[in-house]
Amino acid sequence: MKGSRLPDMRKARFGIGEIVRHRIHPFRGVIFDVDPTFNNSEEWWLSIPEEVRPAKDQPYYHLLAENDETTYVAYVSEQNLLPDESGEPCRHPQVNEIFEGPHSGRYRSKPRIVN
Repeated sequence: MKGSRLPDMRKARFGIGEIVRHRIHPFRGVIFDVDPTFNNSEEWWLSIPEEVRPAKDQPYYHLLAENDETTYVAYVSEQNLLPDESGEPCRHPQVNEIFEGPHSGRYRSKPRIVN
């Protein structure tokens, strides 16, 4: 189509199996999926206070997350993630269902058996 442009796609900074931590909030996790841009509900996005609401046009990561009290699944913008350099494995109970490791600070996806 003449005059239409596809949105610019940024290359994701982090990959599946990487251990990351949140830039502001006290949690960390293992990335198990990546969206090239925001792919959640408008209601979820608007629930984030405007002064800290991340842009939609960046990669968003699905994490098997943990903090001092619990484990859960988190959806986090790239601008809010940093590499986790603690060297500690993640204790989320689903990590061992999806991944092997960690090896050299990251997890590897387990081979999938397909019928």
